[in-house]
Amino acid sequence: MAIPIWLVTTVGVTGVLLSKVDYNIFFMKFFRNLSRSKARARLYNNKYAMIPVMLGIEEPIKIKDDIDAENAMHITREQLEEMDGFEGTPLYLSIKGRVYDVSAGGKFYAEGGEYHDWVGKDASRSFGTGCRGGVDRTGMDCLSESLEGLTDNEMKEIDRWLELYETHDKYTFVGYLVDDPVEKIVERVHEENEAAEAAAAAAEAEDLDDDDDDDEETEQQQQEVAA
Repeated sequence: MAIPIWLVTTVGVTGVLLSKVDYNIFFMKFFRNLSRSKARARLYNNKYAMIPVMLGIEEPIKIKDDIDAENAMHITREQLEEMDGFEGTPLYLSIKGRVYDVSAGGKFYAEGGEYHDWVGKDASRSFGTGCRGGVDRTGMDCLSESLEGLTDNEMKEIDRWLELYETHDKYTFVGYLVDDPVEKIVERVHEENEAAEAAAAAAEAEDLDDDDDDDEETEQQQQEVAA
């Protein structure tokens, strides 16, 4: 049986790089790209999708945020945290603010699974850097949703993972991650209270200055009369 050229090339390249690459990250990306290439072949009838995807020379499919936006759910971070697979809850994760149900991949995403660190949160940064514990090279939390300081290549890695979840035949898009409206209200009230207190303090200080000026003027008048 003939061995596909793409497989020979991939094995040859990876054989050189394996000594420099984290094995877990390497195999995570390998199977991710394998799934993406199958999805591209299925959805776009592209039978040659596997070659550029497996070699990492393809461009990730851009996901449009306006797709099904009107009918999509809005999920708060607190709600997302509860979707961790415990007590019968589904397994949700978020990437770039898009929430996906990955319950079908429980073997990988449930507690003890290789990808469980991503469940119940938006860990977009981790998808780009591959760091899943502690802090990354920039000193930021590995599992943060912040994209600050990431390189173009790391941003492309995030888009590759996003493509996986968007095009996977067993994972489903649930909705968008949003701030808790109650927390926003509380935060706004707190900011307004602080502003009011600062304004009151400034007004009080101004009144004290005016009183001091009046006292000085009165004292000066008294001294003039006495002279």
